[in-house]
Amino acid sequence: MRTALPFEQHRTSTGLVDVLDRVLDKGLLVAGDIRISLAEVELLTIRIRLIVCSIDKAQEIGMDWWRTDPHFSGAGGGKSLAENQELKRQIRTLERRLQEQSGGAVPSAARRLKRARRATRS
Repeated sequence: MRTALPFEQHRTSTGLVDVLDRVLDKGLLVAGDIRISLAEVELLTIRIRLIVCSIDKAQEIGMDWWRTDPHFSGAGGGKSLAENQELKRQIRTLERRLQEQSGGAVPSAARRLKRARRATRS
C-alpha cells in the first residue's frame, strides 16, 4: 500500500523554497504597534518594524547600515586600536613629565590601577 506522503512533502518543501525566494527577492515588511493601557491611560507602547529581504534588495531600497556600522563592517576596529595606542603614549609622556617635576616619586598609572583594584577586592 503506497501513500502520497513523500510526494506531498516534496511539494511543500518546493513551495517553501518558492515562498522564501519570493520574499527575499521582493521583501517583506511587518509593522505593528502594541499599546498597553489601564483606565484609558497609556502605560506602554512597543513599536515593531521588521523587514525581511535579501542584501541586494536592502541596498536597492537604501538600507545599508551594516556598511557604516563599525561593529559590523570592522572599520572601527583599526581606529579604536590606533586611538588606544595614542592614548597610552600620551599617558606615558604625562607620567614622565610628572615624575620629572616631582623627582620620580609618582608611581605609574598601571601601578596605581593595580593598587586600586586590590583595595576594592578586599
